[in-house]
Amino acid sequence: MRLYISGITGTGMGPLALMAKAAGFTVYGSDLNRGAIYDELVKAGIEVHIGQNGDFLREKLTEGVDWFCYTSALPDNHVELMLARESGIKCTKRDDLTAFLVERLGLKMVAVAGTHGKTTTTAMIVWAALKLGLPVSYIVGTTLGFAPSGAYQEGDKYFIYEADEYDRNFLKYYPWVAVLPAVSYDHPDIYPTKEDYLKAFEDFKLQSERVIESSEEYQAEDFHLAGEVRRYDASLASEAVSFMIQDAGILVDRKKLIDILDHFPGVGRRFERLVEGVYSDYAHHPEEIKATMDVARDEKRLCGFKGIVVLYQPHQNTRQHEVRDGYRDAFVGADKVFWLPTYLTRENPDLAVLTPEELISGLSNSEIAEVAKLDDRLAKKLQKYVKEGYLVILMTAGPADEWLRQIFSH
Repeated sequence: MRLYISGITGTGMGPLALMAKAAGFTVYGSDLNRGAIYDELVKAGIEVHIGQNGDFLREKLTEGVDWFCYTSALPDNHVELMLARESGIKCTKRDDLTAFLVERLGLKMVAVAGTHGKTTTTAMIVWAALKLGLPVSYIVGTTLGFAPSGAYQEGDKYFIYEADEYDRNFLKYYPWVAVLPAVSYDHPDIYPTKEDYLKAFEDFKLQSERVIESSEEYQAEDFHLAGEVRRYDASLASEAVSFMIQDAGILVDRKKLIDILDHFPGVGRRFERLVEGVYSDYAHHPEEIKATMDVARDEKRLCGFKGIVVLYQPHQNTRQHEVRDGYRDAFVGADKVFWLPTYLTRENPDLAVLTPEELISGLSNSEIAEVAKLDDRLAKKLQKYVKEGYLVILMTAGPADEWLRQIFSH
């Protein structure tokens, strides 16, 4: 089968392309820019074209394309999507292709879903499973320092997957094991009400053979990772891995599994250490921010940092209208917060764009926050804080991550 993936270098589509290629499918695709998974795709021998004017897809259509898979970020009038539909080939988003691969390859799905913690928990399960030699394939929505973002090899029995609720794509799956780290309201552009959002998760649970929402055997206090939330995620991950261990019929000492997870190295964009004292995190929801601040406070204590400085870039104005009240105590423990303008994507044009000043005004510790922009002035301030021994952490789902990497790359 020949697959064309539009948006192939992103953290959602890239790992799927890697898995499909490893499973023996012919895979190629395009993207507007080089995303986080670009280098992994090239290394795997996948043909990737940067630019989306339709020419590359036209070329591949002449060679033969069986399935056009596209990211949810593509608008209905996108040139490649329109061209694919006009050609009459099968066109779906990633959920259909993922479900197809799981069924085609006869894999038992371990799906991690939730508003927060799903990337870290998924990666923890992958880390432990690989260390124990379990026959696992997987897709994680970020870069991993210890393995590719997506993998499959013949003989794999289990499929570990980060099941995203955006666009309701996780409802395409019927997991063998479902893991839910934390659920709270998000994505108002997809789920009009909190009740609608929570119902989707209830439906997902009903579609799963077994559900892990808390660990009976492994407790957070069993682990020694920085941050209570990460210790809790590790307890869920250990429970999921235990199911695979039992199903595979192998014996693993409980202390060994805990030790493996205590040495979890982290993942890209989830409290990722860029250089000494500088971190980047994907947190862009008040509950995620609180969890990241919990890890930062532990890191400060363990490493002896003088204090915590946060650079925050909100994501999506539509979301800000829903979550603005949740920011009140989100940055407790920070000594300084630099608040950037909201990164705008998939917006409702009828909603006024909330300013940084408006969002800062709702903080219980608003005196520590100031409006900022990505410029030399801010760069010098952050560099000064690092030199003085502060922990500097960026929280964003937007382009500020690349800016920060450039600032501290030399």
